[in-house]
Amino acid sequence: MAHTNQSIALVLSQAPGYSETFFKNKIYGLESNGFEVILFLDYIGPTEFSCKIVQTTSFNGNLFNDTIYSVKSLFNCLFVYPKQSLKHYRLDRKSGFSFFASLRRLVLNQRFFAYRVDWLHFGFGMLAVGRENIAETIGAKMAVSFRGFDHYLSPIKHPGCYDLLFKKHLKYHVLSNSMKQDLEDRGIMPNSIMVITPAIDTDFFSLHVRDKPTSVLQLVTLARLHWIKGLDYTLRALAILNSLNVPFHYTIIGDGDQKERLLFTAHQLGIFDRVSFVGKLPQEEVKSYLEQSDIYIQYSIQEGFCNAVLEAQAMGCLCVVSDAEGLSENVLDGVTGWVVPKREPKALAKKILEVSQLSDSKKQQIREVAIDRIKREFSVEQQIGHFIDFYKNF
Repeated sequence: MAHTNQSIALVLSQAPGYSETFFKNKIYGLESNGFEVILFLDYIGPTEFSCKIVQTTSFNGNLFNDTIYSVKSLFNCLFVYPKQSLKHYRLDRKSGFSFFASLRRLVLNQRFFAYRVDWLHFGFGMLAVGRENIAETIGAKMAVSFRGFDHYLSPIKHPGCYDLLFKKHLKYHVLSNSMKQDLEDRGIMPNSIMVITPAIDTDFFSLHVRDKPTSVLQLVTLARLHWIKGLDYTLRALAILNSLNVPFHYTIIGDGDQKERLLFTAHQLGIFDRVSFVGKLPQEEVKSYLEQSDIYIQYSIQEGFCNAVLEAQAMGCLCVVSDAEGLSENVLDGVTGWVVPKREPKALAKKILEVSQLSDSKKQQIREVAIDRIKREFSVEQQIGHFIDFYKNF
């Protein structure tokens, strides 16, 4: 496939959805700067993108259909892409895979062979597992983005999953200096790793008028309802505030499979009537909640960086976060917000109380510094510039 500009093949499980604005911004930003973007998706559904989209596989769990697809894939390997198939097979065998394992990986990966691109970029670390030799097969440079979950938790769930990947010659994109250091500790050379933080639309998430504070402390968190977000610990901290007769209301924006358990936790802690689970909301409504909130809480157990905290700071919320990985780089303790040790509800409750009792002038000082920093360092335009540098010069 002939091309004149740099072409980026971005590999994702599916088209960027509700909370993945970082992928949307990246795709649009690269296209507007002359890059050709191709999306390789495991599952194709409704999408807003006009760029070329390729489904990586047609396996769907139906034995008959999967058998037919396997036969067609083997035919393509033998007669349509014989050179690429042989190269991929030899690379897999050299990597230590058996004959049948190499054959299986060939069938799974053959749809990549039709494309000649400059970069093959896996949007998450685990998406590169099983595909470690595709880039070399098609003559592309290889890049992998590591985000919080697949960087920290996938190696625990799947021991050794990145062993082959870390032996390959590629470029790594990570969200924080903490993640960069972790990769260096695993033997990755520093010049192969680039930190590009998340970014937000600073024009949209821009504070115009903050609602006047009420007698009830308004608290908010934007997160999927998953144990990794530390919402249990947040609720325990709020139960402590409740025992001190601190008037508050806590709103959780987001959805997930832990909603029932968290509802029951709030009930058992005696704060059920002070907590609202409002589900997923469009950005306009999220912005409205942030405008009405006094303190934003992100008390995660693990966090790569967190766009929501950037949005909250841009909207002038006073942010209290845990010290989980990238959060302590996202919020500068005592400067743009406050960082509290994770899994310590008493410490979180104490900090929320301290922040609520600060003078108006001190609160305003923190807000102004946070807003200024977000505009200077975390705009979409800056992020796109970093990605352009990643592909052109890194």
